[in-house]
Amino acid sequence: MADDARPQIYLSTPPAFELSTFPDRIAEVLDAFDVACVRLSMATSDEDTLARAGDALRSVCHEADVALVIDTHVGLVERLGLDGVHLLDGARTIRAVRKSLGSDAIVGAFCGTSRHDGMTAGEIGADYISFGPAGDTTLGDGTKAERELFQWWSEMIELPVVAEGALTAEVIRDLAPVTDFFGIGEEVWREDDAVFALGQFIEAMS
Repeated sequence: MADDARPQIYLSTPPAFELSTFPDRIAEVLDAFDVACVRLSMATSDEDTLARAGDALRSVCHEADVALVIDTHVGLVERLGLDGVHLLDGARTIRAVRKSLGSDAIVGAFCGTSRHDGMTAGEIGADYISFGPAGDTTLGDGTKAERELFQWWSEMIELPVVAEGALTAEVIRDLAPVTDFFGIGEEVWREDDAVFALGQFIEAMS
């Protein structure tokens, strides 16, 4: 990424939300800021719940000319008219998913903190790689995607990279020169004013 280019926003949904109110919340954010992509990232595996959420968010995102992808559920991409899928298992299923969805679909891969998984995923068809958590968290085993991983990637690999997980303004300020996207979700949705919260993060990128 060029040093003078500000990273783009890759916005994830909360793990659960009310369909009666959340589409309006995300519409406000998309109206306020340039967002590159939205990811439907719900904790449920109930396809009816996911389908209703996908239908609601698709109309909001596409009206704003923003791509909408979904976590893991490859079978719902074409059914719901989504733009692609975000895989959570590194490089393991990318080849099969790419074959299933075709070359036009967005296929991204979360690779934790593994440089090797990221490189492999890119070589076999991922459109972007995400690493995380980029900030400190008590979740998981405490492993963190360090700045040096993003710096190495941005210097050596052309494939876009996303920093996500436990983001703070301080983490964003530190990683802004060495990442292409920030994957932001609960960090803004847990606040009453998501537009203001995202604005604070964007300010930290400058």
